[in-house]
Amino acid sequence: MDGSPRYTARMRLVLQRVKEASVTIDGQTVGTIGAGYLILLCVMRGDTSLQAQLLAEKISRLRLFDHSSGKINDQSVLDIDGDILVVSQFTLAGDTQKGNRPDYTAAAGHGEAKILYEYFMKKLAELGVRKVEGGIFGAMMDVRLINDGPVTLVLEK
Repeated sequence: MDGSPRYTARMRLVLQRVKEASVTIDGQTVGTIGAGYLILLCVMRGDTSLQAQLLAEKISRLRLFDHSSGKINDQSVLDIDGDILVVSQFTLAGDTQKGNRPDYTAAAGHGEAKILYEYFMKKLAELGVRKVEGGIFGAMMDVRLINDGPVTLVLEK
């Protein structure tokens, strides 16, 4: 080993089932959804469009919503005609193993990450998600949500 950092590409996200969610920048709402998912997405160095596609497919089919008959975890976001709000979140790449300052070097660079962030949202829409919204990539954002459950999952691909 030559001492240089080694990265294992694993696109990472936090998914929260929400009753509603929104993102604002400088007091202006740039994305808002009703029932569905709020996704905080981190693109890591070396991630690919295939990873983004596979995560989008998984998320669209995850059964995290209860059926009206009372059966739990029986419906997907597609089944309930739900929405998804995707917020870029490079801090999910933070490594806190050494010291007290997170190391974010595993996160993809701005250009690479933005392309895959937008591709991920495009794939969700192509899979039939009724409404897919996002924040402004790279901006400081205020994110508001009403977590439903709460149901929160971490996914990597």
